[in-house]
Amino acid sequence: MKRTLMALFLLGGLALAQADGAKLYAQCAGCHQANGQGIPGAFPPLAGHVAEILSKQGGREYLIKVLLWGLQGQIEVKGVKYNGNMSAFNGLKDEEIAAVLNHIATAWGDDKKVKGFKPFTAEEVKKLRAQKLTPQQVLEERKKLGLK
Repeated sequence: MKRTLMALFLLGGLALAQADGAKLYAQCAGCHQANGQGIPGAFPPLAGHVAEILSKQGGREYLIKVLLWGLQGQIEVKGVKYNGNMSAFNGLKDEEIAAVLNHIATAWGDDKKVKGFKPFTAEEVKKLRAQKLTPQQVLEERKKLGLK
């Protein structure tokens, strides 16, 4: 009985965390759209591209850095070039950034395309928050991953 209650409690907590991520993603949906498809030529898609990033060594850390420090400069996603500026969201708490990342990784099935996907944690975010990068440095991190 105790195990059943604990399992229900943990599942309920996970569902709540995902709901928070979905709610926080509303700030992102204006650019990346509710369906994660972005706006061609203006704002890149997340759906499908997150799996590509996560499959790269260092991809998890890169995604955290993008949310913490923003991104500025030309990138290419699915053959379309984008040259814009993504704002930093380092005003969010570590657990909120982890929740947003878990939402974008799972909302469109990208997590199922990555072998051994594990949910993002507040601890991962906290560890990287100390780096204090510029949006241009985050762009350089993207290039190191082999992403344009």
